[in-house]
Amino acid sequence: MELLVNIDVDSLEEAIRFYDASFGLTVGRRFGVSGVEMLGSSAPIYLLVKAEGTQASRATAQRRTYDRHWTPVHLDFVVEDIESAVQKAVSVGARLEEPVATHKWGRLALMADPFGNGFCFVQFLDRGYDEIAE
Repeated sequence: MELLVNIDVDSLEEAIRFYDASFGLTVGRRFGVSGVEMLGSSAPIYLLVKAEGTQASRATAQRRTYDRHWTPVHLDFVVEDIESAVQKAVSVGARLEEPVATHKWGRLALMADPFGNGFCFVQFLDRGYDEIAE
């Protein structure tokens, strides 16, 4: 099975700049004015232009909004230096939503991109999740 990550955005060029500057992703392929493939992660990330206010799905009355929103699915980016990653992302439009927290397994920064999508930076310590695995 192959995993593809899709992120809805309302400005393709702004999203390309953000995901390049924050995560070092580079443009792979462009799909006209409606999407782009970003490479440099363990899975390709597709930025897809979807206008604010459009219906999210025919199965729901929800409309797209690019204000901060919550979803049970989000991206975690594993980094070597969490402070540097947070600083770089914030400098290009991300928000740090809570101070960096240290856990037995590692450090965690709860973030949001300029399009309202939540994501986290994770810096593993020692044995990472093996520290808490049973």
